[in-house]
Amino acid sequence: MLIKKPEKIPSTEITSESAYLNRRSFGKLLAAGAAMAAFPARAAVPVDELTPEEIVTGYNNFYEFGMDKSDPAEYAHEMTTEPWKVRVTGEAAKTGEFDLEDILRGLEVEERVYRLRCVEAWSMVVPWMGVPLKKVLDQFQPNGNAKYVAFETLKRPSEMRGQRSFFSSIDWPYVEGLRMDEAYHPLTLMVTGVYGKPLPNQNGAPWRLMVPWKYGFKSGKSIVRIHFTRRQPKTTWNLLAPNEYGFYGNVNPNVDHPRWSQATERRLPSSLFNQNRRDTLMFNGYAEEVASLYSGMDLARYY
Repeated sequence: MLIKKPEKIPSTEITSESAYLNRRSFGKLLAAGAAMAAFPARAAVPVDELTPEEIVTGYNNFYEFGMDKSDPAEYAHEMTTEPWKVRVTGEAAKTGEFDLEDILRGLEVEERVYRLRCVEAWSMVVPWMGVPLKKVLDQFQPNGNAKYVAFETLKRPSEMRGQRSFFSSIDWPYVEGLRMDEAYHPLTLMVTGVYGKPLPNQNGAPWRLMVPWKYGFKSGKSIVRIHFTRRQPKTTWNLLAPNEYGFYGNVNPNVDHPRWSQATERRLPSSLFNQNRRDTLMFNGYAEEVASLYSGMDLARYY
């Protein structure tokens, strides 16, 4: 769903491989190309303003770098992202360790402007750039036993100070997962850029997952492993607090977090005197596209 095309991202065509290989000259690539694909707009969804770039890149949950929202922007530069290896395991014909540049080779980057809804009840509208997850996963030829796919974030305590913290209760590495039909849905994106630039470290460089109808914790960052499995994977927040963070993590205004309501959200930017509150939309506004994935399921149980 295209909400609003930002003026500062020109219409261009690049490949994900070139975006990864030429992160430092990414702006030149954008200026030089032809048309970039955009997901079609849907009139039923109201137009939202883009969240300012400085908030998108400066207000993040990425606990590998610390618990404060500003910690990722302050410390993520310590993480090296080139070269980047991805290990593929499990129920697939093609497994092993791959260079990210080889995975992305020839895949066309698409611009997707998506709502981002955090389980903490704040939200953004972000102009991501990336490739459909299906095009990535198809390369590894998952077999009929692959019912789920798990994504593992980089574990490198020497460069990720949050992983060294005595106060962290997370059992690193961070793991998230999807059902295969969720992973193959056209809205599900592997992000390589934002606001017309290479994805910053604090946002999950060099690539991250984006599943716009789910709470943000479902979209793993800085992914180094993809695992196809027949069983529902054990995911980080679901293991830490299963009564608070369900495996599905679907945005649902009718199912509250045990410690706060999910009926409304605080759209950034906001302030003490202007909370910029709005009603939470079912499936974050993408119900028309994704509700059929959960037909017949008790969403209060499978939250």
